[in-house]
Amino acid sequence: MRHPGAVITVGTFDGVHLGHRAVLDEIAERARRARRRSILVTFEPHPLEVVNPQAAPPLLTLGLERREVLAQCELDLVVVFPFTRELSQYSPEQFVLMLRDRYGLEELVIGHDHGLGKGRAGDEAVLRALGGRHGFAVDVVDAVSNHGKSVSSTLIRRAIAGGDLDTARQFLGRPYSFADRVVHGAGRGRSIGYRTINLAVRDPRKLLPPDGVYAVNVEWKNGRAGGMMHQGPRPTFGEAERSLEVHLFGVAPDLYGDDVKVSWVSRLRDVMSFPDAEALKAQLDRDMHAAQAALTGFAAAASH
Repeated sequence: MRHPGAVITVGTFDGVHLGHRAVLDEIAERARRARRRSILVTFEPHPLEVVNPQAAPPLLTLGLERREVLAQCELDLVVVFPFTRELSQYSPEQFVLMLRDRYGLEELVIGHDHGLGKGRAGDEAVLRALGGRHGFAVDVVDAVSNHGKSVSSTLIRRAIAGGDLDTARQFLGRPYSFADRVVHGAGRGRSIGYRTINLAVRDPRKLLPPDGVYAVNVEWKNGRAGGMMHQGPRPTFGEAERSLEVHLFGVAPDLYGDDVKVSWVSRLRDVMSFPDAEALKAQLDRDMHAAQAALTGFAAAASH
């Protein structure tokens, strides 16, 4: 069966950052002009988790998070291949022939540093030769630069790990975020006037910025609000395990069991230990004012 022609790109696209978006915009535009389908072929899990687990990076976007961002792109189809040992052994030629036979590959568009197939052997020169042999075009999208640096998932991971949320936001084109489920907590915040929602980060592969207290924006199915989040251990209560607790400003919805999206906006301070609940509440009062100011400034900057 002959498929309608397609303009295809291939990659992990972790983060779906500005460089990724440039490639996706390119294939969408090419497909519109040629009346073809625009298709992203991507993978789960990250290929390094299969071929070299010790080298696998922490992830900027987990599966559902990545799909949410991709849904905002003008693509006709996103194909998610389960990345297996067998798939990792495909040569560049085997892989592009599969794309041709399954999806009607007519144009292959890749990023400037892309390598396709076993050992990433399918670089630009190899793919152009294969395109000439098998009848598809190949083109490369140049790197996207921001403040003189090429946008990459590696640089974004480095920024987030170092707590540089501004750089991460500039390279991603949006605030860094995570989505997970609201779970039951100890209920301590309620007793001092700071009711919180407690979040479970169920996938340890998700990259978090350094522990501390942050101004955040939170979205759920039927609403959204600003807030402040404690991320890390709770030394005041002798708890070394990391927790994520968010106090929402102006609303108190019942979100137990629901999934929410939290976007880091600004880091306010380190995790601290307090001698008693009164001292903790006094600091939370200060945190609330600082978080509200940070969110107001962020909203004003975003509107310009």
